[in-house]
Amino acid sequence: MPTPVHESSRPEKPPVAYSILDLAIVSQGRTIQQTLHDSLALAQEAEAHGYQRYWLAEHHNSDNIGSSATSLLIGYVAENTATIRVGSGGIMLPNHSPLIVAEQFGTLAHLYPNRIDLGLGRAAGTDSQTAQAIRSDFMQAAHSFPREVGKIQEYFSPTNKHAAVRAPVAEGTDVPLYILGSSTDSAHLAAKLGLPYAFASHFASTHLLDALRIYRAEFKPSAALSQPYTIVAINAYVADTDEEAQRQFTSVIRMFVGMLTGRTKEPMQPPTDMTEELQEMWQHPAVYQMLKYSFVGSKQTVKQQLQAFLVETQADELITASSMYALEDRLKSIRLFGEIMRELNEHS
Repeated sequence: MPTPVHESSRPEKPPVAYSILDLAIVSQGRTIQQTLHDSLALAQEAEAHGYQRYWLAEHHNSDNIGSSATSLLIGYVAENTATIRVGSGGIMLPNHSPLIVAEQFGTLAHLYPNRIDLGLGRAAGTDSQTAQAIRSDFMQAAHSFPREVGKIQEYFSPTNKHAAVRAPVAEGTDVPLYILGSSTDSAHLAAKLGLPYAFASHFASTHLLDALRIYRAEFKPSAALSQPYTIVAINAYVADTDEEAQRQFTSVIRMFVGMLTGRTKEPMQPPTDMTEELQEMWQHPAVYQMLKYSFVGSKQTVKQQLQAFLVETQADELITASSMYALEDRLKSIRLFGEIMRELNEHS
């Protein structure tokens, strides 16, 4: 499926694209090097099973997340795949100079033509002290996010060749921009700029439906995109049986409980049987709100859940952020989820 920002028209019921967002979560007993190699294996598996894109996140000062130098990882994955789009989910723009971002992604676009995406977010991807260490004027840059996005657009524009400040390597390259967000603020901005919109409902579920409604209602066509395009992030854990999928999901429950209780330095723990205690943790209001859009089970179970979710959201694309303890389990989940999406699209 071609990238949405270059479609001049779409059928009434286009197939729902499906993609992967990777944080490169480090599992207990694995090194960062092994984790980054695992990311490539996941991307290659996704490419083989019809996934649209493979995005890498940006996080800092975390013992158990390997996706810090996002543009470098994008190059690593793109170099070792052939057709899947590779991009950022996202570049946290207040951490960076827009000029440098344009130069990095313009370079990637020359090396891997028509395959690079630039998703832009407003958050820090880290704690406040680290954000200040990355960029002393972080708060000012965060408040200036719309203007900073505008600078990125200028640096990629062919007409910028007459400006005093340029990124020649970026000018005129094919790098679609996406606005990422977890609140309604980002929906207003994406609509105003006429850009595709990706919502981080894999951990921030509260404002998903409101944000989608605002984006679609306020959308203004642009040179980049003629009609709204939404990417909705979910968690999908698909296995041969419901019990096995729930077992894998126990690692995620523990990880999110650790986030809420300040135990963020622990690597992802191995899965265990789903106990009553873990079920209660999963249903705790704070945890459930973060993991609300998690689809856990066999192919049949997840397929039924996804059908209802797609009707509710009318998403153009689903992107899964499904960290698992074992590489082989995630590879199987990627295959099974791809089968589900192909079956859903065939019968839509």
